[in-house]
Amino acid sequence: MIAHGKDIKVFTGNANPRLARDICRELEIPMGNSEVGAFSDGENFASIYETVRGSDVFVVQSTCSFFQEGKGRSVNDALMELLIMIDALRRASAGRITAVIPYFGYARQDRKTKPRDPISAKLVANLITTAGTDRVLTMDLHANQIQGFFDIPVDNLLGSPIFVDHIMKKYADCHDDTIVVSPDVGSVARARAFAQKLSMPLAIVDKRRQKANSSEVMNIIGDVRDKHVVLLDDMVDTGGSLCHAAKALVEIGGARDVIACASHGVLSPPAIERIENSVLGEVIFLDTVPAKPDAHSKKIKYISVAHMFAEAISHIYLETSVSPLFT
Repeated sequence: MIAHGKDIKVFTGNANPRLARDICRELEIPMGNSEVGAFSDGENFASIYETVRGSDVFVVQSTCSFFQEGKGRSVNDALMELLIMIDALRRASAGRITAVIPYFGYARQDRKTKPRDPISAKLVANLITTAGTDRVLTMDLHANQIQGFFDIPVDNLLGSPIFVDHIMKKYADCHDDTIVVSPDVGSVARARAFAQKLSMPLAIVDKRRQKANSSEVMNIIGDVRDKHVVLLDDMVDTGGSLCHAAKALVEIGGARDVIACASHGVLSPPAIERIENSVLGEVIFLDTVPAKPDAHSKKIKYISVAHMFAEAISHIYLETSVSPLFT
């Protein structure tokens, strides 16, 4: 796939190495030789075992919790691994460093909603930039304005085109009886664009959030009676909002059945249990966040984003437009 220019190298942290390997397979290049881990006291370390001088380097690392050698590691570990790797590559004279962050954590506090709140997304953007990153490649940021928090180029890929293919095939025989639903008012723009691509109508679940990780469904805007419903969201954390919305669509709206699509399956406890016990027939995630090895549900399915990220990396490396990937 790569035909000219300086050499390209892809390295990975421990948050999502499988996705990084799949990306390298798509690019037909070997994975960069490195070691990333933690000392006995929990401090993270990184060692790069090959020259990167003048190379176009891509570091694949979702800032999510993950498992390493059977041990659970936190979002903070993933972030520190990313920062330390970037620092190591910068000090090794890499030509350009692109942070490939399929899931950008710390994105939910993107503005001050009450006095003395931090804006964590801006702080993390500053850290990534200061570490030595030249550009960022990510997917479905929780809030689009986070792109503006960086003083370097940011390419924010959309996961919806991947879902479009899946939904079109799944509901090919009942397209006219299928409707896209936004699980809250904040996701309306994303759901509307998704519905337009599918040529389907749109409905909205109006809810009132009482506190973090809990919500109360208030009303359904639109007619979902006897419809096949596709809920679209950018991420699922504890699963409460999604499962409550699905329940309301069936019990209040009279929907025939409900499935959900979300780019990032964070799946903090008790998300798996809630999804398993919900009215949802299927929940489809992209593999921006790796599946939890100790949590399984027959309802949950994953679709790979390796091809899209490989295409984006190729465009960045070849200095060509990334915009075709948005359609």
